[in-house]
Amino acid sequence: MEPKNLPLEGIRVLELSLAVMGPMAGVILADMGAEVIKIEPAPNGDETRRLKGFGTGFFPYYNRNKKSLVVNLKSDDGRRILEQLIGTADVLIENFAPGTVERLGFGWERVRDINPRLVYCSLKGFMPGPYEKRPALDEVCQMMGGLAYMTGPRGRPLRAGASIIDVMGGSYGVIGILTALLDRQSTGRGQFVKATLFESVAMLMAQHMIVLPLTGDAAPPMPERGRSWSVYDLFETVDREQVFLGITSDRHWTRFCEVFGFGDLFADHRLDTNQGRVEQREWFLPELKKRLAALPRDEIMRKAEEACIPFAQVARPEDLFEDEHLNQSGGLDELVLPNGTAAKLPKLPLRVGNYDFAFRSAPPELGKGSRGLLESLDFSEEQISSWCRDGVLGPVC
Repeated sequence: MEPKNLPLEGIRVLELSLAVMGPMAGVILADMGAEVIKIEPAPNGDETRRLKGFGTGFFPYYNRNKKSLVVNLKSDDGRRILEQLIGTADVLIENFAPGTVERLGFGWERVRDINPRLVYCSLKGFMPGPYEKRPALDEVCQMMGGLAYMTGPRGRPLRAGASIIDVMGGSYGVIGILTALLDRQSTGRGQFVKATLFESVAMLMAQHMIVLPLTGDAAPPMPERGRSWSVYDLFETVDREQVFLGITSDRHWTRFCEVFGFGDLFADHRLDTNQGRVEQREWFLPELKKRLAALPRDEIMRKAEEACIPFAQVARPEDLFEDEHLNQSGGLDELVLPNGTAAKLPKLPLRVGNYDFAFRSAPPELGKGSRGLLESLDFSEEQISSWCRDGVLGPVC
């Protein structure tokens, strides 16, 4: 038998989702080779296609490598189509508001009867409990889970600069899906999988939660955090840029002073140890900032790399298009966007053997691939055309 081109070839996934969390789970599986069919509401499809502002990139990025089936699930015929598809599928992903998928007639209990081998992944705001029926958003859960508090200064909670909880929750959903598919190999039966936003935030906050029982003091927001390392700061440069430097060991300090020519600082025995440098930050850090402010950014970065200490320029998202490492490591792939523009965008940050998780197809046009899919379910040409006229299906005619 010839080896697969991708590890999940032969796995069919039905994705009933919107925004980021569900599409994130679907795109990971699609990139790994699964056939992912995005089920969109007729007649206009996923509302995310039309988002502007912060959400402009949601649909184009999180829906590559997928097919689109636009169907009215509030109609009897639309539900019949989805039932037929469920019988052929390995995985179903849904991230509708609480109770929605059950009202449509496709909750876990019903779907399990249709296809006992199907893995059913429900992506929600909360696990079962007092909050379970609340509507949830990434930013809502960042606020209630402590992440916004830890990100901004005290009294000024700040959401993270990306939909990290949606991405994290969708990724946890994939872990559950792959675990259930592996379990199915021995049991022959699918499983119910659930991943959530709030519990994903709680996982991120565990490292801060544990500070209180360990020390008796609650963890402060990151802008006010105490210092474990002597140098872990942003520095202004002579060309009005910024560079982050981290000196987290005495070996770092030795190499830093040698390469930057700061022999006088190295000779000051008050600065011999990390703890000593922490205790001397009141005068030591302003002095270091003064010296580095006389140097251009690129020189500081070149010397930091020579000294083998952690460093970074402060990049904007658009800087990543031309990032030297991402381009040479194969971390970017070209994707044709809905406006016809081709852009290099990040691939899955994952390597598995020699598999190449590339962008095989652009995000689907509305209903793209629907006709062939419906014909494979043995629906007649006449039946498909009738559904098009009656509004059961979207643009497949």
